[in-house]
Amino acid sequence: MEGAVVGARAGAGGDAAAGARVGVRCDVTARGGAGHLVRCVALAEELTGRGVEVLFLGDLSGSAWACAQLTARGLPLLAAPHDPAGLARLAVELRLGAMVLDSYELPPGTGAALRAAGVPVLAIVDGDPLGQSADLYLDQNLDAELTPWPHGGERLAGLRYVLLRDAVLRLGGRARPDAAVSRPARAAVPRPAATAGPAGGLRCRGVAGSGELAGGSRSCAGVARVLCFFGGTDSAGVAPRWAEALRRTGVPFQATVVSPEPFDAPDDVAVVPPTDRLPELMTEADLVVTAAGSAVWELLHLGVPAALTWVAPNQLIGYRALVGRGAAAGLGREPGEAAVGALTRLLADPAARDDLARRGSGLVDGRGRERVADALLALL
Repeated sequence: MEGAVVGARAGAGGDAAAGARVGVRCDVTARGGAGHLVRCVALAEELTGRGVEVLFLGDLSGSAWACAQLTARGLPLLAAPHDPAGLARLAVELRLGAMVLDSYELPPGTGAALRAAGVPVLAIVDGDPLGQSADLYLDQNLDAELTPWPHGGERLAGLRYVLLRDAVLRLGGRARPDAAVSRPARAAVPRPAATAGPAGGLRCRGVAGSGELAGGSRSCAGVARVLCFFGGTDSAGVAPRWAEALRRTGVPFQATVVSPEPFDAPDDVAVVPPTDRLPELMTEADLVVTAAGSAVWELLHLGVPAALTWVAPNQLIGYRALVGRGAAAGLGREPGEAAVGALTRLLADPAARDDLARRGSGLVDGRGRERVADALLALL
């Protein structure tokens, strides 16, 4: 029975955790983005907190930021063979008690080879398992538990199993949707002029109580604060286009755009490289413009209104479910006129943004990684 595995095994991983070693097969490439790594890091944080040794196996050369995530947490990174038989041999040599697979690019026989070598497998998927065989599957998408699962194995499905990082969980208690709703409404004002401030920052001019725009300091009074990002690598290179879409609204705003590549941006946009402060930037924003990847679940937990696009076909699952539920605004695939119109309404209407936060309230409780860890350790 789907989902019953957690209830039956809850707490069962206590003894198994002592001295256990788990591998995580995950890559970060310029093409593939960093969402796989982020959710695997969240699970690794839970496992190491229980005394489990976690080894990452893969290629993170697509992002220095991704490498830094493992270094900061003391998580080893080893090169991994791409062929299933080679990975299975390495898993045995490393005496892994289980392997977590989180990649769309692994050969379909990878899970089967590991299992044949006696290594249990947890496969993290987004709908289609892409031919991967596993003892346990995790699909943390909204309403995943309602979709048929003809692939065999046990499955953890739905938002009860969302993997959230420590950095997000630490903020969850002070940035819930009810806090977002209580924010004072900001009246729309004419777009302020911007002038150069200290250290290259920008300052709003002609608005009472204005402050520096860059570097996470105070926002201009009456102006919506927007955070815009598309994963750790912006693999589709869409950040400049969405920054331009914000400008085309003609509504005052202050934006921080996270991009691994700098670009010329409007005066009211600060472009910053991938940062460990992303969860804090989320809580400081009145609206987040992003793709419907793993970060959306962090936004729901933090109670931050989101306007979504998608940059990869697998993100359509979350996009359609969230927009259909009214828990996020839909912008479509391209930053065209329809998207600009939707952004215009959201920037000008604090009540509309707060309504999105209310609809997302309670969907992600923050205990998903505990449930997943219980089920994974029960395989050992």
